[in-house]
Amino acid sequence: MNTNRRLLAAGAGLASGVFALGLAQVIAGLVSPSSAPIVALGDVVVANVPAWLKNFAVSTFGTHDKVALLTVAYLVAALLSALAGLLALRGRAGTWLVLALGAVAALAAATRPESTALAALPSLIGAAAGMFVLQRLVVMIREWGRADPDTAAALIAGRRTVIGLGSVLAVGIATGALGNWLGARLRGATASRDALKLPVPADPAPAWPSGVEVGVKGMEPFLTPNDDFYRIDTALSVPLLTAEDWSLRIHGLVEREVTLTWAELVAGDLVERDLTLMCVSNEIGGDLTGTARWIGLPIQPLLERAGVGKDADMVLSTSSDGWTASTPVETLTDGRDAILAIGMNGEPLPLEHGFPVRMIVPGLYGYVSATKWVVDLEVTRFDRAEGYWTPRGWSERGPVKTGSRIDVPGNGEKVDPGTVTLAGIAWAEHRGITGVEVRVDGGAWQKATLGAEDSVDTWRQWYFAWNAVKGSHEIQVRATDGDNAVQTGDEAPPAPDGATGWHTISVTVR
Repeated sequence: MNTNRRLLAAGAGLASGVFALGLAQVIAGLVSPSSAPIVALGDVVVANVPAWLKNFAVSTFGTHDKVALLTVAYLVAALLSALAGLLALRGRAGTWLVLALGAVAALAAATRPESTALAALPSLIGAAAGMFVLQRLVVMIREWGRADPDTAAALIAGRRTVIGLGSVLAVGIATGALGNWLGARLRGATASRDALKLPVPADPAPAWPSGVEVGVKGMEPFLTPNDDFYRIDTALSVPLLTAEDWSLRIHGLVEREVTLTWAELVAGDLVERDLTLMCVSNEIGGDLTGTARWIGLPIQPLLERAGVGKDADMVLSTSSDGWTASTPVETLTDGRDAILAIGMNGEPLPLEHGFPVRMIVPGLYGYVSATKWVVDLEVTRFDRAEGYWTPRGWSERGPVKTGSRIDVPGNGEKVDPGTVTLAGIAWAEHRGITGVEVRVDGGAWQKATLGAEDSVDTWRQWYFAWNAVKGSHEIQVRATDGDNAVQTGDEAPPAPDGATGWHTISVTVR
């Protein structure tokens, strides 16, 4: 009986925790999705996690790092809830634990950069409800435990306890789903995006030259579909902004402060460009890179309108959720296609890729340039401010390094003898690629055939006809950029300013 009571008490704690989180999710849907307890606490972890642990998460889970963090957070919440149930069976310690957890989550929500006066409500209301439900369930468990196990009263009490636990758990799950729906519905971001028709750019992208795509089966297409485009950011809850309410403030070391509204942005001289983006966490041969056709407003005229001070050398861009990036002023004012993007591959930005507006700066890794949900540009200096990643051990400036990758065949693949096509991509954003070479088993480097160049700001496809003979072989690739610099073979990890080395694969010829 005691063992059964403890199991039921742990179950009561778990059910109460789910109920508390579900109700908190509903309140957060009305207040702000980012004020939900798990998201608020997760954001505190993201903001304070050591650089080595964040790097480990990205390298291990890639674009699924947030899913991994949220999974761990929910598991911890489940364990603490079960502990609260066990403690509640003995006394008041369990309900006080629930209250303490709610208070910590409320504090985390209230101290977020974009928090409002109501941000603490979801966690506090959820904790109070969790305390009440847990107390009621524990009373039921105690009544069942006091009943003579061989009587009908014990059977009725047991059934009532199990039904109560199940009901609370079901209601918690349902309210959690309702909260997620409310958050997306009431914030209006999805409706705003669905209603948006992209303006026709004043300066459309030029037509591709013939041969941009080399036509090798199994290669990534030249333009990466939106659903396949990598996503690396710190937002556990995607900021839900509407285009109509969006604005951008430009201030700091400027002659005059500028506020850009959505209406002004879309009425401006928009450009359309094919641009390649890359995450600094990309390992050699990794897939944290992509090319898309973007529509946006050039940033340089906006900075000229504000009048950048002579002492300024950095622009600190800030996302609506408080994330920051440090971008060298020179890269925003040297004529390259640095833009405030509103469109991606012919449609409005997806919510998770920065709707309604994000930054794109060719030639820089995303951590110093590609701010999503951007709402603020502060013209400043590197010796006065720093972006999110700089104090975590990454360099303050992040020019993309020359690199290349083998897509076909895959590492470890078995192929037939004879002519085998090797193919992949090479990049050196804003410098361009002028050559790619491959070598087999450490032999001489041989020239690959390059696909046509769309622009110096996009990757280039390449292919090479290899006369494969039976056996196991090691294949390597390297690229040469527009400055005639050959990609280094010295291996280095992504931190602090991008990985280096030659992508190497093993292939077995049957």
